[in-house]
Amino acid sequence: MNAAALAQNAYARATAIAPNPRSTEYRAFATVTRRLSEHTDPSPERFADLAEALHKNQTLWIILASDVASDANALPDALRAQLFYLAEFTRHHTAQVLKGTATPAALVEINTAIMRGLRAGQEEV
Repeated sequence: MNAAALAQNAYARATAIAPNPRSTEYRAFATVTRRLSEHTDPSPERFADLAEALHKNQTLWIILASDVASDANALPDALRAQLFYLAEFTRHHTAQVLKGTATPAALVEINTAIMRGLRAGQEEV
């Protein structure tokens, strides 16, 4: 086998193994959403777990907001604006949950909707 064939073979294997961006995003949302769902108890004994789950979720949304705010982002402007709005809502609602005036249910709902959208995008590919 010559060098070109070896390179092509290696590239094909790497492409097959490398996850696509949508599946990576889906897994990130699935992980933080599962943590939020598991840690909804605001009692003092469990508050640290809830706060950590909220922090992980907030971090994901900050990354997403940074991405959609970038000029290099290829999503349609309207979708970018909606995602940025959801990131802001998430920030505000997280603060309310930490104060004890809201529950994380809305955050779980939003993340689940995003996951459905990412999964639907997978079926189109």
